[in-house]
Amino acid sequence: MDINGARVLVAGATGALGAALTAELVRQGARPAIAGRDRSRLSRITGAHPGVPTVLFDAYDPASCARAVRVAAGELGGLDAVVTAFGTVAFGTADKVGDEVAEHLMAVNFLAPAAFFRAALDVLSEGSVIAALTGVVAERPQPGMADYSASKAALGAWLDAVRREARGSGIRVLDIRPGHLNTGFADRAVSGTAPPMPPGGDPDRLVGAVVTALATDGERLRTAPDGEPVVERRAR
Repeated sequence: MDINGARVLVAGATGALGAALTAELVRQGARPAIAGRDRSRLSRITGAHPGVPTVLFDAYDPASCARAVRVAAGELGGLDAVVTAFGTVAFGTADKVGDEVAEHLMAVNFLAPAAFFRAALDVLSEGSVIAALTGVVAERPQPGMADYSASKAALGAWLDAVRREARGSGIRVLDIRPGHLNTGFADRAVSGTAPPMPPGGDPDRLVGAVVTALATDGERLRTAPDGEPVVERRAR
């Protein structure tokens, strides 16, 4: 996919990674549309990037996620990629995290991205990409984060299956699985307190790699032990 001129919906554009990704896409000549749940924060993004279409969605309302895809496609005259860069986290042992928090994590981290992508598969064509931020916990669940890890692993499993389904139509699936990043995400938990963590990786470094993976044939993006983003060209 040629990034210059690419029509990309960034869902979660008001977060640290989503905002950085939007800025990098604009810098490289893409035509993004941005989606978020806070109108004032979306306005701040468009203040930095005038003319970028915006659309509201609520992660607890799958219909609004699907509608965001259709609105963005209408505003841009189609879409070449849909990226979800939103999520939520909770900390605590499995016996302390309640059912309500577990349901919230699954709704925001799995069901909402899946709703975006179901709608995207209806409007994307050959050569297009769907991409999601899952994280390393999707493959290496961590103690004290069982429910959070499970919600991300569910999305990762869903993407693996959809990848095989979509190859016949030429739509690529990119799963972004970085380690801990220095975005302040862990400080905004819906429940519990983050355990001591090593220094986070550079989000701008990851964002640059995400755009590279979108432009090439990347299907999975990880961070190596030294923090270097690594693009895998063929995931299972």
